[in-house]
Amino acid sequence: MILPKIGLGCMSLSHAYGVPPSVEDGLAFLRSALDEGVRMLDTATLYGGGRNEELVGQAIAGRRDEVLLASKGGMAMVDGVKVIDGRPETLRTQVDASLGRLGVDHIDLYYLHRWDKQVPIGESVGALAEMVTAGKIGAIGLSEVSVQRLREAQAVATIAAVQNEYSLWSRNPELGMLEATREGGVALVAFSPLARGFLSDGFDDPAEFAPKDIRRGMPRFQPEHWPANASLLPQWRALAAEAGCTPGQLALAWVLSRGEHVVAIPGTTRADHLRENQAASDLSIDADLLDRAGVLIGTSTVSGPRYAPAAAREVDAEAFEDAA
Repeated sequence: MILPKIGLGCMSLSHAYGVPPSVEDGLAFLRSALDEGVRMLDTATLYGGGRNEELVGQAIAGRRDEVLLASKGGMAMVDGVKVIDGRPETLRTQVDASLGRLGVDHIDLYYLHRWDKQVPIGESVGALAEMVTAGKIGAIGLSEVSVQRLREAQAVATIAAVQNEYSLWSRNPELGMLEATREGGVALVAFSPLARGFLSDGFDDPAEFAPKDIRRGMPRFQPEHWPANASLLPQWRALAAEAGCTPGQLALAWVLSRGEHVVAIPGTTRADHLRENQAASDLSIDADLLDRAGVLIGTSTVSGPRYAPAAAREVDAEAFEDAA
């Protein structure tokens, strides 16, 4: 499966980063994104408790052939609580529900959103393979998994993509997944490639975050770590100016430089940021400058883990804290 180099992560249109736009504004934004040439939309059962898939479905109505459609299952809101459930019967039900909300009969790429540690991943992937055979999904992906889990899944079915967090300040895929996906012909889909807005001048102070913004619970934005991280930004902005692009574009160009198989899905709710992100795929930035970016913003310079302990326990991907 060949994926566009830059797609659109749709989560923020329904939840996670404070107050989302209205349905009307979100719909207008997605339709304009298609007009601007976005050719991959990434949604999930979890996002907005299903509302995000409904929004995407409305946006692509009559334009289904223009877009590679990706969604996820295995993690959902149940009675207002996030539940990770990778049982085959749950995944079969969630695939059908996603198809209904999206208003389509086929989802191009469907991920196991999180590995349910109570269920062997082969059982979850086996259920998704049945959905491929049934024509309901085109290809199987995994999200926030380790190389070991990828290998276990590949023993059961073909895995087209692994979606893990990857950016200058979250380098976890470099602990094995970057190479494993390259060797296996698997796309590595980088979510949060802009470091949740940190690398794109998306905000000035974490204190400005809305009460329900998920970044409030992330260590790197909290008082014990934020000053050290913020101190990197003046040099970061200067480096982007030297490259002749915006800070966000430099961050995306760095991610895309990590391999021909690497894809980025930045999220945004703003049309100007969307155009800026899309243009990053056409940039030509000197390799030495990209290397300098990697030295400035990296594991040795960023303060704090990417997740608080409770959230970290939900993921299977390799972590530098574990490797230390």
